Amino acid sequence: MDVSIIFVNWNSVDYLRECIPSIRKYTQGLSYEIIVVDNASPAGDADVIGREFSDIVLIKSEENLGFAGANNLGFKHSTGRFILFLNPDTKLISPIINIMLKHSQSLPDAGVVGCKLLNRDLSVQTSSIMQFPTIFNELFQFEYLRLRWPGFWGIGPLFSSGTEPAKAEVISGACMLIRREAFEKVGMFSEEYFMYAEDMDLCYKIAKAGWTNYYVGEAVAVHYAGTSSPRVWQLAAKSKSMLKFCEKFYGRFYTWLFRIALAGNAVARLTVIYGLSLFGRKESLQSSIVKWTTMLKTLINPSTCDEMVPSRKAVASQVRP
Repeated sequence: MDVSIIFVNWNSVDYLRECIPSIRKYTQGLSYEIIVVDNASPAGDADVIGREFSDIVLIKSEENLGFAGANNLGFKHSTGRFILFLNPDTKLISPIINIMLKHSQSLPDAGVVGCKLLNRDLSVQTSSIMQFPTIFNELFQFEYLRLRWPGFWGIGPLFSSGTEPAKAEVISGACMLIRREAFEKVGMFSEEYFMYAEDMDLCYKIAKAGWTNYYVGEAVAVHYAGTSSPRVWQLAAKSKSMLKFCEKFYGRFYTWLFRIALAGNAVARLTVIYGLSLFGRKESLQSSIVKWTTMLKTLINPSTCDEMVPSRKAVASQVRP
C-alpha cells in the first residue's frame, strides 16, 4: 500500500461525506486505504460511516482517546509505506496526495510534508505552517505582523508562487504526510497531549531525529476548521498544551520565563481592551476579553483551569481549529 489515510471521527460524518469523495476524485495512480477511527462519538455515527463508505477500514474506540491517541490507534491498523493524517473537515481541491507523495519520495530527508490549507473563503490559512514557540514569537503574535512580514514569521512560502518544496518548522496537524519508518522511529504522536500541540511535538521530534519537514505549496486543500468545541475549552487546552511542549523540550526554567512573559502580555492586552471598552465597544471586544482572560488564568496556574476542559468523553470536536 502506498498511502494509509487516517481520519479521527468525532461527530464528523457531514465533513467526511465531502472529504472522502474528494479523495477519490483527486487521487489517481497509487494504492491507498482509508482508515476512520471513531473516537467514541456520542452521536453514534460510526455505523453511518461504515454503511455509507463500505470500503473503508472503520475502527471503533470505546473511549475518547484524544487526537494523538486516536491517530496512533489508526496507525497500528495501517499498512501504507506513507501515512497521511487528515482532518475530516478538509476537502481536496487538487491532487494533494499524489503531489505530496511525489515530493516525499524524491526528498530522502523528508519527514513531515504538508500542503497549503485554505479557509472557507479560499484565503490562505496562515496556520498551514508555523514556527516552534518561543517567548518572542508568542509575544508578538499579531496576524497583521504575520501578514505584513511573512518571511520573518516563517510563513513566507505560503505566499510564494514557487512550486518547489520549502523547509518548514511545523506542519499543521490538519494534513500531515509522513514516512512510516519516520513515524515509528520517533514514537508516533505523543499521547500526553489530549489535543493541540501534538503536531508541533511530532515535527520537533522528526527534526531532532535528522529529517526535514517540508511545505508543498502546489498541493492545496480547503480546511473548514471545525469549531464545535467550546471556545473557552479550546483556549485553555491550547495554552496548557503549549506549556507542556515547552517544558518537555525547553526545560522548566524556560517554561517559567515563558509563562511570566505571556502572562504579562495578557495583562497588557486586557488593560488596553478594557480601556477601549470604556468608549462603548465592550460588546464587540467581548471575544478578546474571553480569550486573554482564559489564557491568563491558564498561564498563572494551569491546574485551576481544569474545570474549563471537559472530560474526554465530553469534548465536542477532534478537528484542528
